[in-house]
Parts: sequence; C-alpha cells; structure tokens
Amino acid sequence: MNFRDTFSLAYTTVRNNRLRTGITVAIIALGIFAIIGINTALTSLKQKLTESFSTMGANAFTIRFKQRQIHFGDGGNSDLKLSKKGKRKEKTSNLDKPITIEQADAFKKEYSFNGTVGVYIFANRNAIISYEKKKTTPNVMLLGGDENFLLLNSYTLSAGRNFSKAEAESGTNFCLIGQDILNRLFKDNKDKAVNSIIRINDVPYIVLGVLGSRGSSFGMSRDNLVLTSDKNVDRNFSNDRSSYTIAVMTDDINQTDNAMGEAEGQFRSIRKLNITEESNFVIDRNDAIIERLFNSLRYITMAVSVIGFITLIGAAIGLMNIMLVAVNERTREVGLIKALGGKKKTIRQQFLSEAVLISLMGAVLGIVIGVLGGNVVSLIVKTNFVVPWGWVFTGVILCTLVGLVAGIYPAYKAGRLNPIDALRYE
Repeated sequence: MNFRDTFSLAYTTVRNNRLRTGITVAIIALGIFAIIGINTALTSLKQKLTESFSTMGANAFTIRFKQRQIHFGDGGNSDLKLSKKGKRKEKTSNLDKPITIEQADAFKKEYSFNGTVGVYIFANRNAIISYEKKKTTPNVMLLGGDENFLLLNSYTLSAGRNFSKAEAESGTNFCLIGQDILNRLFKDNKDKAVNSIIRINDVPYIVLGVLGSRGSSFGMSRDNLVLTSDKNVDRNFSNDRSSYTIAVMTDDINQTDNAMGEAEGQFRSIRKLNITEESNFVIDRNDAIIERLFNSLRYITMAVSVIGFITLIGAAIGLMNIMLVAVNERTREVGLIKALGGKKKTIRQQFLSEAVLISLMGAVLGIVIGVLGGNVVSLIVKTNFVVPWGWVFTGVILCTLVGLVAGIYPAYKAGRLNPIDALRYE
C-alpha cells in the first residue's frame, strides 16, 4: 500500500465514525477558535488604535492632571505627610488641585522650547445643541481650546474658518461644529451652518466653521462635538473639578525628550511644587500612549493563547484515547492486513494519518470560526477584514503536532499486534 491508499483508507475510517470524529474535531476547534478568534479581534483593535493615533505625531506630548491616590490609615488627614518619626512634614493640599486655566496660560506664555503649545479642556459630554426648532440628544461633547487646537489635534475644516488668537482670548460666544451636528441641525448644508446662531445648553453661539469628519472610534462618533474657546468654557461651563490639558508639538522630533524635560521643570515651577514633592501632573508622549495600549493587548494575547494551548492539550489526550479505542475495535482488521502482507509501517501510517486528519479538520473548523468571529470586532470598530495569517499557520502547525503526538502511541501499539492473535480477537 502506498501513502495515497493509506490516506484514503484513513479518510474512509474517519468518515464512517462521524460522532466520535465530530466530538474530537469540536474539542480541537474550540482550542484553535480561542487562539485565532481572540487574536483576530486584537488585530482589529490594534488596526483601529493605529488609525486613531496616526494623526498624533511622535513629536507631540500632553500635560494633564494626575489624581492623587488615597491611602487609608492616615487618620483621615490626607493633606499631611508624616516623617519616619511621626512628625508633621508639610502640608500638600496644593497637590490635589487640578490644572487651572491660569496655570495653563502661564505655561503657554513662559515655555520657550521651539514648538507649538495649545490648551484645551473637555467641558461637557452631554451638551444639548439646538437651532430654531431642532435639537440634538444630550450626548454632544463640548470642548474648549485655543487657536492651536485644530493643529495639535489634527482637525481640519470643511467649511468656514478657525477662530483667531484674539477671538480665543476674548472668550466670546463662537464655536466650530462637528459633522454630526451639521447633519442633524442643518441637513448637511455647510453654507447655511456658517455664521448661523445655535444654542449650547440654551446659550447662543455663532458658528464660525464646520470641522472635517473624523469618523468613529470603537463605536463612538468623533464628529458629535462642538468646539469653543478655552476662555469661553472657563466663563460659561467651568466647575471646581475642571482641569485643563496642555499639548505641545516640537519642531524637531529628535528634541522631543529634551522638550518634555524642560516642560516638566517649567510646569513644576508654575504649580509651585518644591523639590520634595512629586509631580501631580503627567506628561504623556503620544507614541508612548499607543505603545502602552499595545503592551496591554499583548498580555491579553498571552493569556488567551495559554488557554487555547491548554484546550489543545486536553484535545490531544482525548484524541489519543479515541485512537486507542479504535485500535481495540479494529484489532481483527489489523490482523487481516498483516496476514495479507501489510507491514508495521503501513499500519502505523494509517493510524497516524487518521489522528492528523482529525486534528487538521478541527484546525480548519477552528480557523474559519475564529476568523469570522474575530472580525465581528472589525465590524463594530469599522476596520478592514482581518486575517491573522501568522496565527493561522501557527494553528495548522499546532494541530498537526497534536495529531502526531496523539497518534504515535496508538499507531505504535497497532503496529506491534501479532497477526494470529489479532485475527482471533473477539
């Protein structure tokens, strides 16, 4: 018997034992699905993250407020630090104060490193925008920023103009609207929208321009927003919890680290922190943000892969048991093949072929379901169809190894059967 005949016989045997084969294939497919499905979903997420952060240059960074961690057991007085001897060290209530507009403006004025500095704030996430008798649902994001906001956040204008530095400093009631607001209130008529008067939470504002579309990210529209000046937010929508964010874009990407160091020293001075106090603000480099997110996704990938491998180990044990049962059931068949001149090698090839075939059937089923299931995430976040070819080939190799490992001992056992004893086996 050549290999083609051996494989054909193995396929016929597998097909005739559909229930047993189906259960084993399902177990193997489950392990491959866990590996391929999750990695397909994570690849889609990485694609979306890369797309979302691609507009943020590697030569830019932000300064934002860092909430202090609350430590229990200090007697309820979190504003005091104690030395090792239990004496009062110093009062640090200033550490808990968010970044004010005065501090942000002071940094913008005093920062001397070559680059562009901007200030912005998230004012409201449930604003209501109205025009004449039309109004939006209370889910519009209201942002406040200076004249550099569009540049630093890679926004474009599809109609109208940006506000000037003088207009931003004056804090008058003007705004830029996103594409979703344009569609709801003006039926995509940009000419009608520009210079119109809308109301933000019943406060009238003049529309200076329309922002270019940014699409959606993770199911949330990035066009459902209104932008006004940071000074206007401070006047009309400020509260005690409001904290401003400072964005910096350097002219030379190679000087970004130096710019961040100078920014930290400058802002510590503005925040009036002494040398013993830790910084109560965070400086985030834009490319470092996505790197941290990718690291988090990497840990998820490792965890899911371990689960998938454990499932495959269980599947290998189950497949080995099934093949051992098959050897016992087909003892007379093996004896007949040997009586007709079949060699040990032929018997071993047949049982190994059956084990590998069952395992590869599970691999194909798991890969198909995994890719399709993982791409549900692609539909949700609106990215391209993803096929993680590296993991697909890895899955095929793993299942081949599972089939070989699970089939070696049963094949060896079948090959060692004595033909006379096998023929007399009941």
